[in-house]
Amino acid sequence: MSLGTGYLVGTLIFAGIFLIAVSVQIVSRTFHPLIYWVTIIATTTVGTTLADYCTRSIGVGYAGGSTILLGLLFLSLFTWKRTLGTVAVETISTPKAEVFYWFTIMCSQTLGTALGDWTADSAGLGYLGSVFIFGSLLAVVAVAYWKTNISRPLLFWTAFILTRPLGAVVGDFLDKPHDHGGLALSRFTASAVLILAMGVMMVAVPQRAAVKSH
Repeated sequence: MSLGTGYLVGTLIFAGIFLIAVSVQIVSRTFHPLIYWVTIIATTTVGTTLADYCTRSIGVGYAGGSTILLGLLFLSLFTWKRTLGTVAVETISTPKAEVFYWFTIMCSQTLGTALGDWTADSAGLGYLGSVFIFGSLLAVVAVAYWKTNISRPLLFWTAFILTRPLGAVVGDFLDKPHDHGGLALSRFTASAVLILAMGVMMVAVPQRAAVKSH
């Protein structure tokens, strides 16, 4: 939007970055936090532009886009489960499993943007209201993790999926104008704030190595 490239061109640009980042991540034989989080950011950017292209340029709307993307996400998880027998992230140790992992993450990123926009705009909850909704749902998942024996893979993917719309509405809250309920930061400033926050968390929180056998 700021550079005037449009959603389709933006999607193609970030899709290229995403493919490069995923390729580097997959061929790496050891866990590198920087490579991993760059790949996560790549899935976020391509997911955001793809969601905006589906909901705005194609014209299916937030509800239609969210429904389509939710179907793709469930299809990805179902195919992964049927192919490899599990969707547990701790079992990812082959290139095939990593391809499923990153495609599923990209689908959840795309869904999250559409779902976040839907709740904030179409459902009329606003940005802070949407933050409260998705934040509360994440808290419920956290309680379920500590207090129940519900499937850990199910809880992980539920939590991960919920972080996507939460991130989308937080980003909108930072850069949307005051009359839309935002803080009116520029997109560049908002991006810088979020990148700084990620950098602080990467330093503050220990990054655990993943076992990769290939």
